Amino acid sequence: MEGWVSSDFGGRGEVELEDGAIVLGAGNDLTGVTYRGELPKGDYEVELDAKRLEGGDFFCGLTVPVGENHCTLVVGGWGGGLVGISCIDGLDASENATTSHRKFDSGRWYQIRLRVTSKKIQAWIDGDPVVDAEIGGKKISMRRGEIELSQPLGIATFRTRAALRRIQIKPL
Repeated sequence: MEGWVSSDFGGRGEVELEDGAIVLGAGNDLTGVTYRGELPKGDYEVELDAKRLEGGDFFCGLTVPVGENHCTLVVGGWGGGLVGISCIDGLDASENATTSHRKFDSGRWYQIRLRVTSKKIQAWIDGDPVVDAEIGGKKISMRRGEIELSQPLGIATFRTRAALRRIQIKPL
């Protein structure tokens, strides 16, 4: 967990290391980790493996900087299957053009990759494109509430126990 600290969410679950993975216990509501190491300047990618262990909501809320702002890639939200970016032009992941749905099986690792450039936010799950958003002229922001404690870069869950491994942050 070098460079990572437990996010200071009220009602958070336990954060533990198990078999080389960061395990986020189910919180009431959020549990997460925030990166305190050095971040790339400019265009970059974040890649990790995540799996839902228990629960029925997002098991990977990946918050990242986008220029001077931040947004969150939601994986498995709104009842377990929503994928999208919160927020673009004030609309959260369930309301904007990045919204998609897929089935996520508990206990299965998913490879998540997020790319941020000055012009686009793109994401892939297991190599399949799930977000390809042009951001020129768009307002990028975060959903209001505790998730802002994930800044500048963090990973959170919502009432869900999850595991994270192989987290990599690299400049493009």
